[in-house]
Amino acid sequence: MKKIALVIAEREFRDEEYQVPYEILKAAGFQVLTVSTKTTTAVGKLGLEVTPDTLITDLKPEELDALVFIGGGGSEQYFEDPLSHQLAQHMVQLDKVLGAICIAPVVLANAGVLQGKKATVFPDAAEAFGQALVKLLNP
Repeated sequence: MKKIALVIAEREFRDEEYQVPYEILKAAGFQVLTVSTKTTTAVGKLGLEVTPDTLITDLKPEELDALVFIGGGGSEQYFEDPLSHQLAQHMVQLDKVLGAICIAPVVLANAGVLQGKKATVFPDAAEAFGQALVKLLNP
């Protein structure tokens, strides 16, 4: 069974950006892990309460088939997070699926994994996304 990790923020993740993919992937037969920096209840922007299955520090990219960072204002906690960047880089090195929703593509831009790729970001994060891309192109 293929394993997919959905990374959510402790607070203010976008409920539907987590819940809809989670339900679709589960219904399709994937093993879906909910991941965060704590395993206590995470609360979405609209009030969805989710208890993560595991900690982001415990993820092993070689054991995953896909890694997706879920958006929402809370995902900013991963924008400058070295561990998140290392996980993204490792997924790319292993040629595995890596994704991000809404404003979370800033994590991928800061991780330096978008060179030569097409990416979009929710307008609220356009400035942070642009700054990350400038750093990527002008190290």
